[in-house]
Amino acid sequence: MDVNNEEIAIAATGQPSPRNSVRSLLHALGDAIRGTEADYTQIGMGKAIFLLAVPMILELIMESTFAVVDIYFVGTLGASAVATVGLTETYLFLLYSIGMGLSMAVTAIVARRIGEKEKEKAGVAAVQAIFLAIAVSVPFSLAGIFFAKDLLALMGADPWTLEHGYGYMQWMLGGNAVIMLLFIINAIFRGAGDAATAMRVLWIANGCNMILDPILIFGWGPFPQLGIEGAAIATTIGRSVGVMMQLWILFKGGKHIRVYREQIRIHWETVVNILRTSLGGIGQMIVAMTSWIFIMRILAEFGSHVVAGATIALRIMMFTMMPAWGMSNAVATLVGQNLGAKQPERAERSVWVTGVWNMLFLVCVSVVYNLYSDSLVGLFSDDPGVIAVGSLWLTIVSYSYFVYAWWMVATQAFNGSGDTATPTKINLVFFWLIQIPLSYTMAKILGLGYTGVFWAIFISETSVGLFTLWLFTRGGWKKTEV
Repeated sequence: MDVNNEEIAIAATGQPSPRNSVRSLLHALGDAIRGTEADYTQIGMGKAIFLLAVPMILELIMESTFAVVDIYFVGTLGASAVATVGLTETYLFLLYSIGMGLSMAVTAIVARRIGEKEKEKAGVAAVQAIFLAIAVSVPFSLAGIFFAKDLLALMGADPWTLEHGYGYMQWMLGGNAVIMLLFIINAIFRGAGDAATAMRVLWIANGCNMILDPILIFGWGPFPQLGIEGAAIATTIGRSVGVMMQLWILFKGGKHIRVYREQIRIHWETVVNILRTSLGGIGQMIVAMTSWIFIMRILAEFGSHVVAGATIALRIMMFTMMPAWGMSNAVATLVGQNLGAKQPERAERSVWVTGVWNMLFLVCVSVVYNLYSDSLVGLFSDDPGVIAVGSLWLTIVSYSYFVYAWWMVATQAFNGSGDTATPTKINLVFFWLIQIPLSYTMAKILGLGYTGVFWAIFISETSVGLFTLWLFTRGGWKKTEV
C-alpha cells in the first residue's frame, strides 16, 4: 500500500506537515487570485473568507497604491497642487457616496439572487445597475465641466489652485462616468462571488494610471507637460480601460454571473428594488463622506500646509487599511449569499470570524503609525509643516483602530443583508451630529486648532464602532428582505 509523506505526518502528529501546509496555502492563494466556482454557502467558513477576502484586499491595495503614487507625483508640484487634489476629492466624495451606496445595494441584491440560485435574475439586476450608474454621472459631469473654478473657490482654494488646478477638477468630475461604472460593475462581480475578476480589472485600470501619471504630468518623451491636469487625464484613461474590460467579461460570461443581450432593457421592478435598497446606502455614504467636506473646510482655515498634510495622511490611511476593507467587503458577500440560502447563523458567524482577523490587523497598523508616522508622511513631502500635520493625524486617529475594525465588519453585515438604512441613521448621528460640531468646537472655540479636529475624529469613530457592534448583536439585520 502506498502511503505518501503527508499521510505519515498526519498519522504521527495529527497535523499536516509544514511543507504541505505551505503548499496548501499557496494553492488556496492561487485559487483566490484566479477565481473559483466555489459555493460560498457550502464551503468551510475560513476558506470562504479567504477566497473572497484575498482578491478584495489585492483589489483595494492596488487602488490605494495608485492613490499613493498619484499623490507622490503631484506632491513634486508643491503643497498647493496637493491641496487641489484634496479639495477636488471633497466633491468626489459626494460622487463616491452615491456610487458606493448603489454598490452596496447591487452587491446585496446580486448576492441574494446568487444564494437563491437565480443567476438570470442576478444578470437582470446587473444591467439595471449599469443604467443607473450612467444616469447618476450626468449631473456631476456638467458641474465639473462648467463650474470647476466656482466649486474650488467655495472650498477656500488659494490663488494657485484657482488659476492652475481647475483643469484637474474638470477632468475628474467631467469624466466621472468611468468612476461610477468601475464601482458598480465591480460590485456586481463581488456580489456574485467573483472577487478575482473585480481585482484583475482594478489592477489593469490602475496599472495604466500609474504608467501614464508621470508621462503626462512631467511630459516625458513626445508627450506635453500637463502638470496636475495630466494626473486627472491619466486617471480617466486608466479607468476607461478598466470599464471596457469589465463590460467584455460581463457579457462574455464570468465564473459566477453573465449578462445576455436580451437582458439589455429597462426592468422597472428591478430598478425600483435597487433604488429602494440603495437609498439607505447612498444616504449612509453621503452622511459619512460629506462630513469630510466640512472637516476639510475647517482644516482649510489653518492653511494649505494643513490641507496637504491631512490629504497625504488620508492617502496613507487608505493604503494601509485596504486589507481591512477587503476583509469587510467579503462579509457583505457572505452575509447576502447565506441569507439567500436561508442560513442566517452561518451569515452571523462570518462576521465574528472576520472581525477578529480585522481587529488584529488594524492593531498592527496602529503600532506602525505610532512608530513611523513622520517617515511615512515624509515619503510624499519634504515640507516640515506638512509632515508635522500628517504624522499627527496618523498617530491620533490610529488609537481608534481596534474598535473601528469592528465597525467596518458590522456595517458590512447590515449592508450585505440589504439593511442599508440602519448604518445611515448611525452615520447621521455620529458623523453629522457629533463629529462635525465637535471638530469645530475643539478647533475654533476651544482653540486647539487642527489638533482639535483630529481628536474629534478619534472620539466619534471610537463611539460609532462600539455602538454599531452592539446593534449588530441584536440580530434584526437577519430579517431583511431584498
